[in-house]
Amino acid sequence: MAKTARKAAPRSKAPASPNRERPKEPQRYKASKDELLDFYKQMLLIRRFEERAGQLYGLGLIGGFCHLYIGQEAVAVGLQSAMKVGRDSVITGYRDHGHMLAYGIDPKVIMAELTGREAGISKGKGGSMHMFSVEHGFYGGHGIVGAQVALGTGLAFKHQYAGDGGTCLAYFGDGAANQGQVYESFNMAKLWDLPVIYAIENNRYAMGTSVERSASEPDFYKRGESFRIPGIQVDGMDVLAVRGAAEEAMAWTQAGKGPIILELLTYRYRGHSMSDPAKYRTKEEVQDYREHRDPISHAAAELEKLGVKEDDLKAIDKQIKDIVVEAAKFAEDAPEPAPAELYTDVLVESY
Repeated sequence: MAKTARKAAPRSKAPASPNRERPKEPQRYKASKDELLDFYKQMLLIRRFEERAGQLYGLGLIGGFCHLYIGQEAVAVGLQSAMKVGRDSVITGYRDHGHMLAYGIDPKVIMAELTGREAGISKGKGGSMHMFSVEHGFYGGHGIVGAQVALGTGLAFKHQYAGDGGTCLAYFGDGAANQGQVYESFNMAKLWDLPVIYAIENNRYAMGTSVERSASEPDFYKRGESFRIPGIQVDGMDVLAVRGAAEEAMAWTQAGKGPIILELLTYRYRGHSMSDPAKYRTKEEVQDYREHRDPISHAAAELEKLGVKEDDLKAIDKQIKDIVVEAAKFAEDAPEPAPAELYTDVLVESY
């Protein structure tokens, strides 16, 4: 008998244990018209940027691996809109372009990094999977599955040790959620009540294997329970639901209550990477998400209810496309790193 696919509907937090405080049930964020417009523009920028990156990859202008964020835009925009640049820190895995764009980093330097140019944010030496901006508190972009979770826990320890009031947002996926270092990190984070939000982007497939086939407990928001870390499951296709959950998670960590897990139920429209034909799922499944769950279409419908006309949305799309075209031209025209750059940024000497 065929196994029924798991519905991507959010569930409330896990049942409370006796004498254990839990976060409040998150409320969907009540955005103003201007705020929702801003979220819409950010999500659309990520979508158009990633579509262009896919084209450049096909033309051979982007080499190596390239993991696109198309479909998951509401997660990055909703979460990072609740954070403060200069106070908080962010760390993620190799599907990192969308996270950087949601943090307000210039699309030109991101595209230049993708194409291996000197003007790239990592001087053209990191490529798609290894982008950093210390100025923005963005610490990667990591190619090793789950490695960023331990590093993010270390960033949270830095915030606590320095007393700077910051929270670390550590992204990882449903595949990384089965890595051992994740649970070592959970234990340390709760032991010391570190200010860290573990954001699990559950897009249903760990590379090419479905969650149902690879996880004995597919509800990832429950994964911290044995460490006394509360979890919340969120509709990751709704930017306002994500923002509401982000606010509750930030309030929890900022109050000194330690780590919290957010499981964002989302979906990627493309394969795991550009080399993945995604034959492990049906076209009908992908189309169903595009037609009925798309985060950008959902936001557009809400904006129209607030009086934003269809022509206005088309004008915004044109503006965003112009930004992406300009970023691609900037990257294509920028020079490659000088050969001497092979020897820079590989060693830090301390005295």
